[in-house]
Amino acid sequence: METKKKSILVIYHSRGGTMERMAHRFARGAAREEAITVILKRAADAGIDDLLHCSAIAIGTPEYFGTMAGMIKDFFDRTYEAARERTIGLPFVIFVCAGNDGRGAITQIERLAAGYKWHKVQEHFRVVGAPTEPQLADLEELGQTLAAGVDFGIF
Repeated sequence: METKKKSILVIYHSRGGTMERMAHRFARGAAREEAITVILKRAADAGIDDLLHCSAIAIGTPEYFGTMAGMIKDFFDRTYEAARERTIGLPFVIFVCAGNDGRGAITQIERLAAGYKWHKVQEHFRVVGAPTEPQLADLEELGQTLAAGVDFGIF
């Protein structure tokens, strides 16, 4: 009997490259857990099949004018009806890069995740300004923590 490999979907939006770099670091950390497949996609390229077949999701967004990126909202808009009853309890975490404080983007995504009835499994990660190398290392560790938790069935 073949068992399905667990996976983490990492979606993000990036215009200037900062969030893309952060998403890659998160994914690199998650990929340290050999039993977990990491699917890294721009939010515009991710769809319902990606969401329905993942074991956890990580959402990376810049904060624009106190809110999440429009393409992150677009992902939620495109997947909500088909996924809301089928992803209940999905482990999730958010990582944000902000010019302000990032709380607006986190609050909005948490509200949407509540509509799906997802389960927050780690503290969300906020960076104000350009991320430093120690912050990127912490983000990488968050990715590995999420993957290990999924692998061990903790999340």
